[in-house]
Amino acid sequence: MLHIFDPIRGLSFASVLIKLLTAVIIGTFIGLERSYHNKPAGFRTHILVVLGASIASLTGIYLYVGLKLPTDVSRIAAGVVTGLGFIGAGTIVVTKKQKVKGLTTAAGLWTSGLIGLCVGSGFFEGAILGTIMILLIETYFNDLRKKIQISPEFAVALSYYHRTDLDEVLRYCKDSNIVITNLKVTGNKGDGNAIYSAVLTLKAAGGEEVQESTAKEIERMSGIVSAELM
Repeated sequence: MLHIFDPIRGLSFASVLIKLLTAVIIGTFIGLERSYHNKPAGFRTHILVVLGASIASLTGIYLYVGLKLPTDVSRIAAGVVTGLGFIGAGTIVVTKKQKVKGLTTAAGLWTSGLIGLCVGSGFFEGAILGTIMILLIETYFNDLRKKIQISPEFAVALSYYHRTDLDEVLRYCKDSNIVITNLKVTGNKGDGNAIYSAVLTLKAAGGEEVQESTAKEIERMSGIVSAELM
């Protein structure tokens, strides 16, 4: 523990003011990074989360230390953590392409609230180190994430005669290290024969060339009427 923070760990007016101002500054630093990247929760939201958690922590300590009430301080902190989960859930959305967005912002809000609890309780060392780590993760780690090649998803619409033909397609995907993320099968009556249709959502390393070659390979298989990229 750093002794330089000892004078402001208490519940004096100056200590409370410094803690709340520290919460605002920390929320501003974290929130500005999110605002810069046009994320759902900006700097004002982060300021309020950190500030609110700090106030909750200060209130619990005041009730226990200042008023000598039989208060469980950890319960207040647990309530803050639970409430932050509901706030963070509001930033998570699922796009039309079934991609989940907002998880990082939600996790950042949740972590910001915990840092607020640190500030309110006087644990400045944890709050400062946590803030630095959050900023590093949300900035430099974001650049690292972009460098990691992620296999894109693509959909193939199939038409085939027999149900066993689909099994052959699934086996081909498995042997070719193509991940099947979704499968939707429907059956339609054709002229004289039953023609089935299915939509395969696949994930494979490579770009459009790999997607096109995969669709062509599936279309060449026995019993497949057509295989088209969607």
